[in-house]
Amino acid sequence: MPLSATRSKHRFVHEYLINASPKILYPYLASASGLRQWFCQDVLTVDHHTFNFVWDNQPHFAELTSQRTNRSARFVFLDANRRHLPDANYLDFTIESSELTQEYFLRVVDYSEETDDIELREMWDSMVLKLRELVGG
Repeated sequence: MPLSATRSKHRFVHEYLINASPKILYPYLASASGLRQWFCQDVLTVDHHTFNFVWDNQPHFAELTSQRTNRSARFVFLDANRRHLPDANYLDFTIESSELTQEYFLRVVDYSEETDDIELREMWDSMVLKLRELVGG
């Protein structure tokens, strides 16, 4: 039985102030070379839309199911046979701006089995800190 059928899912959403333009930030969210610098141990491109995210030397395949250049990217995780699952885990990155302050924000949506908001917040805070250092924001 797939893991997703035995556990409930949780949707973690948080916005981070990023003082970098979407043009600079976007490649770090939607390309293997950008993601591997801050997001996980390694990211490999399998084909144009399939990525292999490596954590603890374990592969996790995901498909880039939607993207808007300099705006957003969504990765939907696949099963071990690289097929889509019902109610699959996904990551959604969206670059948003405040018209009032002219600041840019990275909105992260992490939909997975991880339900501990404190642990998720600490994990994402740490990763986004590394991302900020890379983009100068």
